[in-house]
Amino acid sequence: MYDELTEVDIKKMEEEIHYRKVVLAPELGAELKRTRELGDLSENAEYKEAKYLKRKNESRIRYLEAMIRTAKVIEVEQSEDKISLFDRVLIFNERMGAEKEIQIVTSLRQNALKGFVSKESPLGSALIGKKVGDRVLVTVSDTMSYYVEIRRVTKGEDNEDLPISGF
Repeated sequence: MYDELTEVDIKKMEEEIHYRKVVLAPELGAELKRTRELGDLSENAEYKEAKYLKRKNESRIRYLEAMIRTAKVIEVEQSEDKISLFDRVLIFNERMGAEKEIQIVTSLRQNALKGFVSKESPLGSALIGKKVGDRVLVTVSDTMSYYVEIRRVTKGEDNEDLPISGF
């Protein structure tokens, strides 16, 4: 399955790759060299940590490059009366009895704890195309579902201020 990403997503990923290759990789390489010179490598915790951070950086670069290579670039189709990608939505969860504001984003930018919900998630996919006032069934699994009411929608756009997920 291909990740659906916007042009802004890809640009942000390319910027991160550039930073990791041009700035971070040389710093991590220098730290690895410095810690290697501290002595016995089998008992050198600083060396092991530096090696771990270098591998983690290289892994992130490979991950981002693969995401870009396999991405399906999508255009954001905004609708005046229906929920679309990047819209902010105030929902009322009937089961929890609580309101929460979320923003529908691409999978690359998702962070449910901060209110960024992927359009592919059960909640995101249930909300896309709906309107203010709609009561929507969100199906998580065969045995788990809940209703939310859409209370307010603020139209959004694909902007560079939205964070991208990562490690």
